[in-house]
Amino acid sequence: MTTTFDSPRIAPQDRGPRFSVPMRPQMISAPDLTDLPGIAHGFFTRNGGVSDGIYASLNIGLGSDDARANVRENRARVASSFGLDAGRLVSPYQHHSADAVTVREPWAAGEGPKADAMVTDQPGIILGISTADCGPVLFVDPQARVVGAAHAGWRGALTGILESTIEAMVALHAARERIIAVLGPCISAQAYEVGGEFVENFTGHDQKNERYFTPSEKPGHAMFDLPAYIVDRLQVTGIASATSLGRCTYAEEDNFYSYRRMTHRGEGDYGRQVSAICIRE
Repeated sequence: MTTTFDSPRIAPQDRGPRFSVPMRPQMISAPDLTDLPGIAHGFFTRNGGVSDGIYASLNIGLGSDDARANVRENRARVASSFGLDAGRLVSPYQHHSADAVTVREPWAAGEGPKADAMVTDQPGIILGISTADCGPVLFVDPQARVVGAAHAGWRGALTGILESTIEAMVALHAARERIIAVLGPCISAQAYEVGGEFVENFTGHDQKNERYFTPSEKPGHAMFDLPAYIVDRLQVTGIASATSLGRCTYAEEDNFYSYRRMTHRGEGDYGRQVSAICIRE
C-alpha cells in the first residue's frame, strides 16, 4: 500500500516526498500502565516514520521545520497505533508552564491551547505530549477512567505542572490515591550540565533541591538529575505510584530526539517524539 499526497491539496511549503508505508511506529510500554483495562498508551521512539535527515524518522513536531506532510503522516501513524485516525490525536501548544487543560473533544493539529498538560475522561481522544529531552509523564486512574499527559521540563516541573495535572484529573472525579504516573524517556543526569544560576533557581525554591545536583567537571557548573526531581515531586503528591522508564534521550541517539544534542552539534533544528495515552472506546 502506498500513501501519496497530491499537490492540489497541499500548499507548496507543506509538500513532502512520496513514501511507502514502512513498519509500525516503535514505542515503549510502561509495565505500570500495561494491561490496565480500557487504557492504551505508548512512549514512542523516533523510529517508524517517514521523515529523513535530522528528523528521521517519526518526527511529530508541528513546530519543527520538517515537511508538514511528513509530520502529518507521522502523527497519523501514531494515531493508528491506537486504532484511531489522526484527528483523534491532540497536542497542546507547549510553553513550559504549569497550565493543564481538560480535553472534551479533539482540535485540529496545530490549533491546541497553550498548556503543558492535558487530562480527559472522554474515550477515543489520544493525549499526545511532544518532547526532545524534557520529561513526558503519563497518568491514569484506571477505576475512574481518567487519563492525563504532561510535558515536564525543568521550568514546568519546578512551577507545578505535575501537581496541576493531578488536580485537573481529580476535578474529573479521579482519586488521587489511585493515580498511577510514569515518566518516559528524558535527559539523564549524566547528560544535563547546568550553570550556577540554574542551581540557584532550584535551591532558592527549596534548599533540599540541592540533592538533585552533583559537581560538573566544568567550574561553576553542575549535573542536574531531572528524572529524579520529577519522580520525587510526584511521589509526595499522595498518588498511588510514580516511576521512571530510566531512558535517556541524549544518550540513545538511535531511539530518541534530543534538543541538547542538537545544540551541541549546531544542527539548527530537531525532531520531537511523542508520548501518548488514550481511553479505549
